[in-house]
Amino acid sequence: MKRIGVFTSGGDAQGMNAALRAVVRTGLERGLEVYAIYEGYAGMLEGGERFRRMQWSDVGGMLHLGGTIIGSARSKEFRERAGRLRAVRNLLLHEIEGLVVIGGDGSLTGANLLHNEWAGLVSELVDTGQVSQQVAKRHQSLAIVGIIGSIDNDMFGSDITTGADTALHRIIEATDAISSTAASHQRTFVVEVMGRHCGYLGLMAAMASGADWVLIPEAPPDVDDWEAKMCESLSHGREAGRRDIMVIVAEGARDRHGKDITSERVKKVLEDRLGEDTRITVLGHVQRGGAPSAFDRNLSTLLGAEAIEAISTMDPTGEPLIVGMQGNKLTRTRLDVAVAKTRAVADAIAAKNYEEALELRGPSFANAFQIVRTMVRATPHTPAPDQRRLRIAIMHGGGPAPGMNTAVRAAVRIALDRGHEVLGVRNAFRGLIHNEMEPMDWMSVNGWAPRGGSMLGTNRTVPKGRDLYAVARHLEERRIDAILMIGGWTGYQGILELHTQRNNYPAFDIPMICLPATINNNLPGTELSVGADTALNSIVSAVDKIKESAVASQRAFIVEVMGYYCGYLALMGALATGAERVYLHEEGVAMRDLVKDVEDFKHAFQHGKRLGLVIRNEKANEVYTTSFMRTLFEEEGGDLFDVRQAILGHLQQGGSPSPFDRIFATRLAVRCINYLEQQAESGEKGGAVIGQIEGGLRFLGLDEVPRLMDYEHSRPRKQWWMDLRPIARILAASGPSLHGEGQEG
Repeated sequence: MKRIGVFTSGGDAQGMNAALRAVVRTGLERGLEVYAIYEGYAGMLEGGERFRRMQWSDVGGMLHLGGTIIGSARSKEFRERAGRLRAVRNLLLHEIEGLVVIGGDGSLTGANLLHNEWAGLVSELVDTGQVSQQVAKRHQSLAIVGIIGSIDNDMFGSDITTGADTALHRIIEATDAISSTAASHQRTFVVEVMGRHCGYLGLMAAMASGADWVLIPEAPPDVDDWEAKMCESLSHGREAGRRDIMVIVAEGARDRHGKDITSERVKKVLEDRLGEDTRITVLGHVQRGGAPSAFDRNLSTLLGAEAIEAISTMDPTGEPLIVGMQGNKLTRTRLDVAVAKTRAVADAIAAKNYEEALELRGPSFANAFQIVRTMVRATPHTPAPDQRRLRIAIMHGGGPAPGMNTAVRAAVRIALDRGHEVLGVRNAFRGLIHNEMEPMDWMSVNGWAPRGGSMLGTNRTVPKGRDLYAVARHLEERRIDAILMIGGWTGYQGILELHTQRNNYPAFDIPMICLPATINNNLPGTELSVGADTALNSIVSAVDKIKESAVASQRAFIVEVMGYYCGYLALMGALATGAERVYLHEEGVAMRDLVKDVEDFKHAFQHGKRLGLVIRNEKANEVYTTSFMRTLFEEEGGDLFDVRQAILGHLQQGGSPSPFDRIFATRLAVRCINYLEQQAESGEKGGAVIGQIEGGLRFLGLDEVPRLMDYEHSRPRKQWWMDLRPIARILAASGPSLHGEGQEG
């Protein structure tokens, strides 16, 4: 394969530009000619100047842009065979051998149809003399790879689609703001979100925002008088002390008889039955616009690179594919299978078979729905008379991380709803040492979902020596049956210390579990930690502003990010911002590297470059500090460019948690409570850490954790993100290495 086309189609989604950039640059790196087809299928039908050959520099400086720079349009003509005939003719005239399609279910369904009809359409063009037999012979098939670009997250083949995370950011920014004004006046708000016939945005927004009720297409209320059920729950919430009420309505919501449930209908019910002062906020297209989140930039980049890998290695006569991500793992799915399973959900909803629709969305979606059903309750279920009620201590450990409070909220409410007692430990392990524990009830964690920092308090104390005796005594006095520790490296060390001292202190022989929460993402047994996504978004937001400043005055910036000895934030931050250089402790920094980098910058600025960006991990090198690098670059850069440094510091640890971190924290917390219950019931009294590994949530026994830890550098021995280093190098280069030694820039 030598020539491919890439286009965006259907509704735009944040991250499309990042995917386009990755497709173009990775394709050029592999020696392909890449043509962008402007204006989607409409441009494919129009031909001519709508087909433009892309160069490396054509996709520079676009990672932070929303929408799609090559345009998108829905084409009625393409739905007709005559329109697809014109499209095939233009593809043949430009010798296109493969297509990368970035779009939603409609766009990808169209691509699947084009593939199925290809041979017949080419034959018709030959018969009518519009293309030659020789051209037809060279193009007997069309390779197709799809990237799902849709804020709705409504297509099978990926856990999350390009644009969905950013859309959730827009929703949560709005709901957080609405909550404060609603609480001030004790008002009720009905918030309508997009999603068409998919309730993903509504459901996840409810989980992340702490909403009090949610209505989605896949799971209508299970009673005819759903209005009474909703009003009863919301009324009980008021009685329990809630100052604000928020109901989230997905735009495709309906009752179990198929009648639409609109935001206006919900407002009227609340006003008529509860006498609530109710407002409606329809978020509309604000969910689709604006700069993509860090997650969407990196997701789209990885999918774009994977699309080129797939199209370059697939059988051109084989079935089209969709590239996606499940958990943290890139996957490929046959396009026809994805289309069929996506249609099956819509068919099930249309047939009012809602249980099937919920099941077809996948176990993760169905599980999220059950979690939200519990979280929106005004009070927990009453414990059964004969059930065993655990006394669970919930605590933090290590540095603060956004999402810690969200995890506590979920764990407390799930545990209480199952009849257990919960004690919150103040000030991490110091709280265990000094007996700072207090009972927590349902409303203790009201409003905690969006709060950053640590409401329980945290520090880096690890109990040793006499402290262990104090901890054991207080656990016995409080009759603690299980411990959930939500935190980072020193939190893990503290739990490991208790676990290893079980023979000396029987009070430690209880189920314990660690939930990973640290911006450094440096913990064993998991690929992702709560808080890291928020920190990445803080980095990306700051760097976007820095780049605007730098490009105005021909500057290079050296940006220092946190992470301690772990390079996750630096590397993923560089990938999301398009930094030309990234310095990591894992790779080391040598003077020869710095000399070469300075020379590359000088060469680039001499040839018109206006912006230089370097990201440095805070512990990349003890000698070659950020200040040293700034001085070196500035001295050698002379009059070509100025150099500034920006040490982002603790702003990366603060702020309200991102939607991803809120959802991730909630899911992990629920699984942790499940684990503690199972251990208590079985009598095993084991300990574990929970984490996301290769697409799934898994538990790892505490006895196995130490061998995975690099104690000297406070990071895991295996760091999966280093596998992404080659992609980061390719995309940050000034040109493809096939045309000579490419320099980063």
